[in-house]
Amino acid sequence: MKNSAMKTKLYVLLAMTLMASVVFAHGDKKHVIGTLEKINTDSVVVKTAAGASVEVKLVATTIYVSHAGNEDKAAKLTDLAVGDRVVIHATPKGETLEANEVKFSAPSSSAAAAKPKS
Repeated sequence: MKNSAMKTKLYVLLAMTLMASVVFAHGDKKHVIGTLEKINTDSVVVKTAAGASVEVKLVATTIYVSHAGNEDKAAKLTDLAVGDRVVIHATPKGETLEANEVKFSAPSSSAAAAKPKS
């Protein structure tokens, strides 16, 4: 009985340690996930699943990564398109967010086919 209680405490401690390391792994970074709504030379606007529009500043050090299938490859700002799905890792700077990395992929063909053409 005593051995079982010790194992339980050990597993709880281990789980808490793992959760803490995941939380601290990103530090003060924020994730912005959604669909590109607007692209400018110095910022993008992302529409989140909750329906909010979030502006993220693009800086000289922003890294762009194109994701297609199971492959990631280096990209550039001009590769982005409105409607792309994005995951942006950003650093809060006062009231703004500055993008460290923009990972993006084109919308799936089924999602693109479902959109009415204008």
